[in-house]
Amino acid sequence: MNSDNDLQIAGDLLEVPHLLQPPREHPATVAEFAGLARAIAADRAQWAGLVRYDATTRWYHRLRTGPGYEVWLLSWLPGQASGRHDHGRSSGVLTVLAGTLTEHTRRGGHALAPGAQRVFAPGYVHEVVNDTLEPAVSLHIYHPGLTEMPMLSPSRLRAAGAAPTAPSCEARPATA
Repeated sequence: MNSDNDLQIAGDLLEVPHLLQPPREHPATVAEFAGLARAIAADRAQWAGLVRYDATTRWYHRLRTGPGYEVWLLSWLPGQASGRHDHGRSSGVLTVLAGTLTEHTRRGGHALAPGAQRVFAPGYVHEVVNDTLEPAVSLHIYHPGLTEMPMLSPSRLRAAGAAPTAPSCEARPATA
């Protein structure tokens, strides 16, 4: 016996196109951006040959852009760090591709192994450090595209309730 709450669908749902959402050409949700990062991470041929290392500073390369977002590839030699910062009005997804990075937030440090992801909203304050003896590579997606990355001075850190850290290497663009 069927109750009033039972829903039965006869036939093939795929034959009812008006019930299906059209596939998106570009990601639009947090889950879709995280999925894009996982897909890029899984396709080593897309990024591994581009990676470079610089002994004086972190290296980075814009891998791709889409409507309102950017995808960046970064390399980290041992000891290189981002400095404590936020991402202005951008949200993002950080995915570790190789090596291990440590993310420091006001809640403490957390090691990020290959495949680990961090999703963050505007105003999220953190520092990323390679505190291992091996190089690391990470992928960063920003929406909207990254237009600012305010570094937090010790006075701003105290005002925000976070512990200051030592100055670190600045990032610079890759050369062709």
